[in-house]
Amino acid sequence: MRIAMIGTGYVGLVSGACFAEFGLEVVGVDKDESKIRMLEEGRIPIYEPGLDALVDKHKAAGRLSFTTDLAEAIDGADAIFIGVGTPSRRGDGHADLTYVFAAAEEIAAKLKHDTLVVTKSTVPVGTGRRLQKIFKTQRPDLEIDVASNPEFLREGSAIEDFLRPDRVVCGVESDRAREILAQCYRPLNLIETPILFTALETAELIKYATNAFLATKITFINELADLCERVGADVQQVAKGMGLDGRIGRKFLHAGPGYGGSCFPKDTLALLRTGEQYNTHLRIVETVVNVNEGRKRRMVRKITDACGGSVAGKTIAILGVTFKPNTDDMRESPSLVIVPALQAEGAVIRAYDPEGMREAAKLLPDVGWCQDSYHALEGADAAVILTEWNEFRGLDLDRARSLMRQPLIVDLRNIFDPAQVAKAGFAYTSVGRPVAAGPT
Repeated sequence: MRIAMIGTGYVGLVSGACFAEFGLEVVGVDKDESKIRMLEEGRIPIYEPGLDALVDKHKAAGRLSFTTDLAEAIDGADAIFIGVGTPSRRGDGHADLTYVFAAAEEIAAKLKHDTLVVTKSTVPVGTGRRLQKIFKTQRPDLEIDVASNPEFLREGSAIEDFLRPDRVVCGVESDRAREILAQCYRPLNLIETPILFTALETAELIKYATNAFLATKITFINELADLCERVGADVQQVAKGMGLDGRIGRKFLHAGPGYGGSCFPKDTLALLRTGEQYNTHLRIVETVVNVNEGRKRRMVRKITDACGGSVAGKTIAILGVTFKPNTDDMRESPSLVIVPALQAEGAVIRAYDPEGMREAAKLLPDVGWCQDSYHALEGADAAVILTEWNEFRGLDLDRARSLMRQPLIVDLRNIFDPAQVAKAGFAYTSVGRPVAAGPT
């Protein structure tokens, strides 16, 4: 079975490599010549654990190749997946479908046979119908089915999510589309993965509803963390007690500086715009968006309060700048709000991130980028944990204290045990937990 994957960004590259792992012949196509050249040379343009090895494996096996020639990629393909970006449109929050429709127009112009076109990109309700109109108008001579197959990939664990998913969602309109997608995902039958076939609109909405609900869980526990700080409760124990209820579940109940990344911010906004388009006010989602934006600014206040009410003239060591660990993605990261706000209040910023510094340097000017955690801590008046990379959990606290001007840790990810940090001689502030005794 042969498929074409249009787009070699995060979704397209991971999906293409994983389909090759399922035994399909995959051709990845992209207009960006430099990206295709990198892939042909064995270099991966994004950081995702295990992706480089998976791409190399299937290139060597002849199941995965890359090209800039769309006509070559789609020639003879049983299915054509569209995996291009759908960022928020500036100013109004609507998903920008420019790349999706441009891909559809080009497919229509160059296609020579009946086939199935599948949206892998996250697209608003109604996009599949619009694609059907494009193909029916431009290529009435061909039978081009349209399907929706949204991705549910978490950055940092995307390969595992694709190969062993909770479920696969397929919005289809014909028996042929259903059969082709069932064939694409046939290896998942061995592990009894649920494959849900729905109408186009339902599949499109499942993706947005899922991300909005997960964003709601994050925002809910963040607000509870604020209450925990006032009443002396421990948000981690509260979250554990909630999560043990099978109706709630433990995932995404981790208090912190707010959600970020390429999905939750843009998808919650896009869902709000869809609601407005259909005269349905999604009040819970609207509140989630607003609370999350305020959350980042609240974390700035937490840092300045821990520093005695002012960071003017103080050196702040920032550990982690990506929106989550195991990725180099800086999109909508809390650091993009927190770091400039601290600088505006007079702080000097030294920072380290295991994978994100190259991209972060373009977005965060006047930051001293360091070679490792201990380099960042040299002469610091406070250390702020913004991303929960595992290597930060293993910091030698005695060494860290010897390097810092003031022994203060502001842990916005709750990666440390308050008692242990206090025992090591640090003043310690975390999120939603009682304050442990430490230096004053």
